[in-house]
Amino acid sequence: MPDKCYMCDQTATTTEHVPPKCLFPTMKDSSQDLRVNLFTVPSCDNHNGKKSKDDEFLMVSIAGILGNNSIGFQHYHGKIQRALKRNSFRLLEKVFTDKKIYRFNKDNLFIDVIWGTPDYNRLMGCFDNIALGVYRHHFGENFKGKVKSLLGFLHMPEGNPKAFTEWIKYKSVDELKDKEKYGDNPGVFYYQYTSPDQYGYFLIKLCFYENLDIYVAYLPQDVERPTMLEMELMNRGIKTYIHDGEKIFEFN
Repeated sequence: MPDKCYMCDQTATTTEHVPPKCLFPTMKDSSQDLRVNLFTVPSCDNHNGKKSKDDEFLMVSIAGILGNNSIGFQHYHGKIQRALKRNSFRLLEKVFTDKKIYRFNKDNLFIDVIWGTPDYNRLMGCFDNIALGVYRHHFGENFKGKVKSLLGFLHMPEGNPKAFTEWIKYKSVDELKDKEKYGDNPGVFYYQYTSPDQYGYFLIKLCFYENLDIYVAYLPQDVERPTMLEMELMNRGIKTYIHDGEKIFEFN
């Protein structure tokens, strides 16, 4: 029986790398081959074509973020700089909805830092697709339900999103501390997942360049939805405090 696409019920006609192959540097831009044993999943032509348009966008969006390891830094100053020059920096217009470039100088060494607002919806779509691909790779079947991604590496100026992100990051440290890391190139990418709760919900952490964490909640279809008093109060704008271990998280 032919494989189905990891994103839909169409017959697969090709395979797709998850995460995108372009995130993994070649020997040209790194001291080692980081394109070995990459994950692939079956894909239809439609989703393969849509995803390929986002691969370069994702690469430019995350590889050059400050705080990444040396692999991300080398990749940014190698392949990504070539891509930006090849496209006359038009790629940056797609990555950021607004941006400023700051130049820092220390001992006559200059570094340009871009500060701005990313195309958030497109970025979320990229990580949702990766989350579905990782699930297909790990469990051998398509996920039926919804995925919700949380970008742990973004600076959230608003109170509630910032507090919620910090809460999820705090909880995940404890829940994932003894979980296996999957991926043969962990300096570029690895993932971990929690055990399902009583509702079948679970979380996967996607980690890029050892510093960029994305937390993905998997919400299976046709299961009972839990009711959380804290979430109800938050959604109504009522000041809410969540006590988790030794930490207190304030909302509203």
